[in-house]
Amino acid sequence: MLSSALIAAGVVFVAELGDKSQLMALAMAAKHRARDVFIGMFFAILLMFALAAGLGAVLGSVLDDHRNIVAIVAGLIFLAFAVWTLKGDDDDDDGDLSPLPDSATSRTVMTAAFTAFVVAELGDKTQLASATLAVRDGFWPIYLGSVVGEVAAIGLAIIIGALAGKHLPERLIRYGAATLFAVFGLLMIWQGIRG
Repeated sequence: MLSSALIAAGVVFVAELGDKSQLMALAMAAKHRARDVFIGMFFAILLMFALAAGLGAVLGSVLDDHRNIVAIVAGLIFLAFAVWTLKGDDDDDDGDLSPLPDSATSRTVMTAAFTAFVVAELGDKTQLASATLAVRDGFWPIYLGSVVGEVAAIGLAIIIGALAGKHLPERLIRYGAATLFAVFGLLMIWQGIRG
């Protein structure tokens, strides 16, 4: 269980590096109280990863007799994530990712951070990765690991946003994340082939 949770945490952390949710957290924390941004996003993280890991766990129980095939398919999906990461998200842009005025109240910032995270994560690679891992390893280890990985990635962005207010070098982060996705994908395919 611990190894599955650690893998989920690592995968989600890497997937989130330079992603729109992390950049949005960075931008919001550069303009608003970091605590308010974090609280809003934290509750959104709990919700979104419960949905993703829950869906994956349900599929895993249905596909229990086909674990090797599931591992190979999951590995192929992770290789696709590597390509997706290199390509970048189509809706990422260099515009202002924090549409709130500088004078927004704490409640407004928390609500906006929650809503923005939920919308940004719908169908995102971190959600798909968590669902894919939960097919193989079940709900709890993947949920807990995914939440830890996402909180770490978003927390890092909020700290940097609060301190520096500048964007991370996206190109380097994108290449590193794509490489790690490819490694995870190849390992999963190898495990599926070995049985």
